[in-house]
Amino acid sequence: MLNKWILPTLIGIMAAIYIFIIPQEPLALKIVFKLIPMLLIILYAFRQLPSKPAPSMRLIVIGLFFCMLGDGFIAVSFVAGLGAFLAGHVFYLMGFIKMSRLNMTRLAALLPIGLYSFIIGRQLITALQTEGNDGLMIPVIAYMLVISLMALTAILTENLWATAGSILFVISDSILSWNMFVSAIPYSDVLIMTTYYSAQFLIATSLASLRKSVGHKEGKSMNM
Repeated sequence: MLNKWILPTLIGIMAAIYIFIIPQEPLALKIVFKLIPMLLIILYAFRQLPSKPAPSMRLIVIGLFFCMLGDGFIAVSFVAGLGAFLAGHVFYLMGFIKMSRLNMTRLAALLPIGLYSFIIGRQLITALQTEGNDGLMIPVIAYMLVISLMALTAILTENLWATAGSILFVISDSILSWNMFVSAIPYSDVLIMTTYYSAQFLIATSLASLRKSVGHKEGKSMNM
């Protein structure tokens, strides 16, 4: 039982070290320590997988890997980091959609997600136009669309961990983009990274319970 908590505890410790201790300079050191929690989260994700993981579960792990690349790239290039995170969300989206269970109650989540994305997106686009960053408008809109769909498909899996993780990811990116383009947010670095690492950890944690629903779903399809 103790061994079960060693890796999550280490993830929390390394995340706290990066968020509260590691200085802004030198940049190389900051990037290394930023990536360590994600490397540990990916290792943790692998431990949640069965011996023969379904393709949908592999897609989620690949999504974690691309997000880790985004962590490194965004420190030197916003566009490169955005592209890597966009790819990560596409993999999450493809993984979650394979495990989605459509029903009207869950599908109703489209309304608040769509409304939230519209409100935040409108402010971001206005800010980008005001600052003359028109070249970022299409990438930012595409990113918001994909992360919104990712959150919706996570909710449709009916998995609490995946749902909480996806919502925290949306919150983290909202704080990041608002702080960068609209107005400064106090303690933004702490808020962004705590919600981000928590989101990734919850998505990795979801694999343990998602594998049961995947197995059940595959079993049903075989019986049919």
